[in-house]
Amino acid sequence: MNKSFKPYPFSAKKYAARIPELQQGVDETRHAVTIVGGGPVGLAVALGLANHGVRSVLIEADDSVCHGSRAICISRRSLEIIERLGALDGFLKTGLPWTGGRSFYRDTEVLHFTMPQDENQKLPPMVNLAQYHIEQYLLDAAQKRADLIDIRWQTRVKSIDSRDDGATLQLTTPDGDYALDTGWVVACDGGRSTIREALGLQLQGTSYEGRYVIVDIELDSERPTERLAYFDPSSNPGSTVLVHKQPDNVWRIDYQLRDGEDADEAVKPENVMPRVQSLLDMMGETGAWSPIWITIYKANALTLERYRHSRVMFAGDAAHLVPIFGVRGANSGIDDADNIAWKLAFVVKGLASDTLLDSYSDERVAATHENLSYGTKSTEFMAPPSFAFELMRTAVLSLAAKHPQVRSLINPRQTSAITYTNSPLNVPDRDAFASGPAPGSVLAECPVTIVEGGHGREAHLTDLAGACFTALCFTEDGNAPATFAVLANALRAGGVQLKTVPLCARLNPQTPGVHAWDHTGRIFERYDAYPGTVYLLRPDGHVLGRWRDAQPRDLEAAITRALSASI
Repeated sequence: MNKSFKPYPFSAKKYAARIPELQQGVDETRHAVTIVGGGPVGLAVALGLANHGVRSVLIEADDSVCHGSRAICISRRSLEIIERLGALDGFLKTGLPWTGGRSFYRDTEVLHFTMPQDENQKLPPMVNLAQYHIEQYLLDAAQKRADLIDIRWQTRVKSIDSRDDGATLQLTTPDGDYALDTGWVVACDGGRSTIREALGLQLQGTSYEGRYVIVDIELDSERPTERLAYFDPSSNPGSTVLVHKQPDNVWRIDYQLRDGEDADEAVKPENVMPRVQSLLDMMGETGAWSPIWITIYKANALTLERYRHSRVMFAGDAAHLVPIFGVRGANSGIDDADNIAWKLAFVVKGLASDTLLDSYSDERVAATHENLSYGTKSTEFMAPPSFAFELMRTAVLSLAAKHPQVRSLINPRQTSAITYTNSPLNVPDRDAFASGPAPGSVLAECPVTIVEGGHGREAHLTDLAGACFTALCFTEDGNAPATFAVLANALRAGGVQLKTVPLCARLNPQTPGVHAWDHTGRIFERYDAYPGTVYLLRPDGHVLGRWRDAQPRDLEAAITRALSASI
């Protein structure tokens, strides 16, 4: 249920359906991968596969990117992934960065939180960017990879025949229907997934009674970008209101409906506009404003039990529905895409057993349960599910103004990078490490200087990882053992890329080749590393294993084990 009132400052281009050459209503090509759903998750999967040279067909029922703000908060971890997908520039140019927010109880500020941000970081902890921008920038990147990404607009799935060796999709377009044969299907077709329904699968979990009206308005304001939460405000007594500033003078307002309010009546402009005006009056915003888009939202904490079903994989809202509080929806979907893309690419290219895809399900189901645990706590605080919860919340909010020790209970627990602690791919530590990212973690960011030919340029650790396995080799002078180069060449001959990056504690301009210098003097300490230490990264940037005195056989065994069926 949504209403559009005026064009957004951003205008979506319309796209026509594309019909391939058919033979008796059948696409003659058997495609390696077909992605159903052209939202942020589907586009991210396609771009991730393209980074590994794997072609995909992307099917989208609509004729353009979406309307309405929808997902608006993109986390630092998602930005790191998006940079590897080649779409970061638009996100940083248009998005509004923010580092924290404030919560109010009635007219009193009870919380001012700040997300982790220090001199080690390359990217902001969060940027606000409406989903239509998110989709457009990913689409722009995908169109540059047209040799590997075949986007088919205005194409819907009517049915799917899933088999042990692939699947056949029956598709419908304005110009006719046809069948498409594919080796693998990645279902990214949202909360009302056609693929999930066709396979008879159901999401499990909790649906909450609390409902929120979501309103996009256009308002010119100099107010800074931050997350604002109002509990029991004078503009909407007894409810909760969230406010986010977006690019192009668009503001996103979410306000809770009171018990007994009719949803159809609640989204009528004549009922929405007085509440928005009352909120803006309370905030002290006196500028002219106009509504753009209205919809209604109900929080769900739901997931499939498994994300792999033979040759069909599920990602994003098709796999799980996470409450919006804590901004884990789109961000968890982008994480899904990052995880599945490299694994599916290795399987399609014949470099890994398809059991590698079971680890996608293992890791991302565990991540969803972690996200749901935080999302559920935030949802229950935003919209108490019972009288007892409401009493508890009122007590916390009443005490928080004068008692800082209780303010953590109000903290919205914004999303953070997931650690795959129990991943079957992890190589257990055989050496003791006092610090540094453990197997399953993402890199702890830090500035470095990349040195080549005696010249250096500023960079960060995350710049060193690529769409391949990467070995960060801690050295004294930037010279990694020659045996690692021998291993990299041997793996390359078998189709597996291993990038070795020497990290040196002291600058030696005479060191040949490319290496990274720890010019801040912080990396060795943060990673509890000494010359000889190696951190081995997966293609998605998570640590696969680490060793104090690594030998080529350690790295080879870790990679071979991950790609084989013996995990």
